[in-house]
Amino acid sequence: MRLLRRLSIPVIVFCVFAVGALYSAAEPAIWVVKGPHATVYLFGTIHALDQNHPWHSPKIDAAIQQSQALWLEVPDVDDAASMQPLIFQLGIDTAHPLSSKLTPEQMAKLNKAAAGLPGGNGMLEMMKPWLAGMMLSLAPVMRAGYDPNTGVELQLKPEFVKANKPVKGFETLEQQIHYFADMSDKAQLDFLVSELDDADSAVDKFKELVGAWYSGDVAKLDALNNSDFRGKYPDLFQLLVVKRNQNFVTQIQDLLKGDGVTFVAVGVGHLVGKDGVPAMLEKQGYKVARD
Repeated sequence: MRLLRRLSIPVIVFCVFAVGALYSAAEPAIWVVKGPHATVYLFGTIHALDQNHPWHSPKIDAAIQQSQALWLEVPDVDDAASMQPLIFQLGIDTAHPLSSKLTPEQMAKLNKAAAGLPGGNGMLEMMKPWLAGMMLSLAPVMRAGYDPNTGVELQLKPEFVKANKPVKGFETLEQQIHYFADMSDKAQLDFLVSELDDADSAVDKFKELVGAWYSGDVAKLDALNNSDFRGKYPDLFQLLVVKRNQNFVTQIQDLLKGDGVTFVAVGVGHLVGKDGVPAMLEKQGYKVARD
């Protein structure tokens, strides 16, 4: 669940395996940064929603209308099925069952957390820790009634495609999978254990996150997404958040050196706090303002 609260990897990447109160004044956070001849809007997304919570606002719609291109974390967020062979290749290890890598206490937590997943803990048993952690991050979202297939990116992309505006990405789905698959054995276990430790409170915290996202409460979003993770797992935080943010910033700076208007939509965990993209851009001398 920690993964989805931080909103780093689009849920659709690992949703391949998951077969089978209305917010009246939504105002998710959006920032604007300008170069000499270019404007970039930064919109923090959430990767799983339900259909009863509209998130468009006049500010967001105006930014979308002005923008000539959309940049997402990955451009083919709606084609994760093409990555299924790679996920199987890098995430399945039948020779070393997951239970052989966990303590009895951790296995008890895993069995409880796996409730509601297709295949339950039997499916997780053949997975490497990184993939099991991804699957466990999805379970509470499904139990809470949120659907990865209605995430913001999957709603935004068709709007730009319909308007004949290009959709580009900072990363590829393959890169995102490798962020996890290439982690050391210890880092993979740390990631899985972080999900297990988070499991009991995951549903309530995700609902709290959604509420903070709708209201644009960036301080709360940083606390829910990053603060605990940054403190308990600093190496993972550097790998999965800070280094990726630095990559985003490098490419956004290139956009700002050009011209035109661009709409950037990435997981909101990448945009809030001292390690967020807006803060990094400000350190580079850009003026970033909430729109």
